Amino acid sequence: MTDPFPGMNPYLEHPDFWPEVHHLLIGVLAESLNPQLLPKYRVAIEKRVYQMSGDDVLLVGIPDVTVERSRTLSNPKESQGTVAAPSKPAIVTVPMPVEVREGYLEVRETATQTVVTVIEILSPTNKRPGKGRETYETKREAILGSRTHLVEIDLLRGGEAMPVLGESHTSDYRILVSRSEHRPRAELYRFDVLDPIPAFALPLRSPDREPVTNLRALLNQVYERAGYEVVMDFSRDPVPPLTEQSAAWIDAILREKGIRRSPI
Repeated sequence: MTDPFPGMNPYLEHPDFWPEVHHLLIGVLAESLNPQLLPKYRVAIEKRVYQMSGDDVLLVGIPDVTVERSRTLSNPKESQGTVAAPSKPAIVTVPMPVEVREGYLEVRETATQTVVTVIEILSPTNKRPGKGRETYETKREAILGSRTHLVEIDLLRGGEAMPVLGESHTSDYRILVSRSEHRPRAELYRFDVLDPIPAFALPLRSPDREPVTNLRALLNQVYERAGYEVVMDFSRDPVPPLTEQSAAWIDAILREKGIRRSPI
C-alpha cells in the first residue's frame, strides 16, 4: 500500500515513527543521488554524536536505583545514651548522560574528498531548546560561513524553526537551499500539510548538472519499506495536532480512500 497522502504524511512525525523515518529517508536519499552523481561526486552518510542529560532527554528504560542502608546498631558497652536513627532521605532522579546520534549526508568530490554540499534532515532535538539545538546551530553557522552548500529539510511541525532573516511567514514544513555563492540569499520552500512537497535542485559545483530531488517519491519508498500501513492508527489524529482546516482535509482523504470509516 502506498502512502495515502499527496504531500507530507503527518503520521510520520509521531515520536514512535520519526527516528526510523529519519534513518530510512537518509538512506533512500543517498541511494537515489549516488547513481546521478558518480563518478565525480559521492554521497556519504555521516553521524553527529553528542551527549544530552537532564530535561533534554526522556529517561527510558533506566530503572530506579534504591540503596538499602544497613541498620545502625548501638553498642551498649560503648555508649549509655540513645543513638539517633538516620534521617529518611527523599528518592530523586539524577540526570544521566545519554548519547545521541544524528545522521546527515555529505556530497563530496571523489577526487579530493572535499565536502561540496551538506544535507540535513532535522530531528526534534534540533528544534527544541537544549544541547541538540545548540550543537546543530553551531554546525549550521560553520557551514553558512564556508564555501559548502547547505540543504536543510524540516519535515516536523513541532518545535521552533531554524532562523531565517526577514522571514515572517509560517508554514508546517520548510526546505532551505543555501548556495555558498549566493549567500546571504537562499532559496526557501515553504509548504503545509495540504500542499505537495516541492522538488528542489541539489546544489553542486558550477557548471555541473544539478539533480532534482523528489522527496515525495522518497517518502513513498520509506512508507512501503517500513510497512507503516499496518502499524499506523489512522482512526486517531496525528501527533502533534493539526489545525482544524488541515484535520478536516486529512479526514476527507482517509475516508475517501476507505482507510477511515465515515460516521453512520
